[in-house]
Amino acid sequence: MLTSRRGFIKSAVAFTAAASASPYLFAESATAKPFFEISLAEWSLHKSLFAKTINNLDFPVIAKKQYGISVVEYVNQFFKDKAEDKKYLGELLLRCRDNGVKNHLIMIDGEGELGSLNEQERIKAVENHYKWVDAAHYLGCQTVRVNAFGKGSAADVQQAAAAGLNKLGEYAQKAGLNVIVENHGSYSSNGEWLLATIKKANRSNVGILPDFGNFCIRRDTGELYQGKCIEEYDKYKAVQEWMPVSKGVSAKTFDFDTAGNCIETDYNKMFRIIKESGFKGYVGIEYEGETLGEEEGIKKTKALLERVAKTLG
Repeated sequence: MLTSRRGFIKSAVAFTAAASASPYLFAESATAKPFFEISLAEWSLHKSLFAKTINNLDFPVIAKKQYGISVVEYVNQFFKDKAEDKKYLGELLLRCRDNGVKNHLIMIDGEGELGSLNEQERIKAVENHYKWVDAAHYLGCQTVRVNAFGKGSAADVQQAAAAGLNKLGEYAQKAGLNVIVENHGSYSSNGEWLLATIKKANRSNVGILPDFGNFCIRRDTGELYQGKCIEEYDKYKAVQEWMPVSKGVSAKTFDFDTAGNCIETDYNKMFRIIKESGFKGYVGIEYEGETLGEEEGIKKTKALLERVAKTLG
């Protein structure tokens, strides 16, 4: 018993000494940070925003106080006339700083087709995006999300979109910002097409924002945008292909089962792919369902992401 007691005391002293020398050693192992950080995409609240029960200035405060999320992703259509309004942007920035919220990106829509086959129209579209790059820089964002739309054959639009993205990427790089393209319909929902387009753009700050919900590549009408989807690109294959050039992830959800899992996407499978790619960055909640209200949908998506992060380590 004496020998055992001495051994115990010796071990306890050694443990205490190690803890004193590195006080965070044991705490860190117990509370290891996940490989991604959760952000909130403003589109998750689009119904409330369109109904004008809240506005864009409210968004970062709601993200922090209502959902405990400290990183936000804006959608430009909710402050579409404010890109060059420094007073407005200053107020938005002040609300973020007062509430400990980080601005991550602005999603840009409605500024023209970066993949237009008409060179003058394409250049105008690129230049239309400049003010949003400037606004993102002012707000401290790292990234702007754009679209790679255009009318024409897949090959022609790809060539044009690569040129447009290259030019926009050149401008954004001066401000230290990334330009990322979301799979957002038309040709961009085809995994191979989008990856090849980004490679043709050939800029280190131009990449992809994988969205788990937009992979329709053929519709019953034969149209790119309208009609029932009859063929989808494999979302898991796409994300695996895209992760080397991805600079963010959009965690889309619509419906959940009784266990709180996303019905349309296997999150464990998807995030295993994301983790194995070496990705470390922001994953934006983008709830777009109809069954649950916005608040419950956001909270369920957040809980799912937290559970997946814990499971994968």
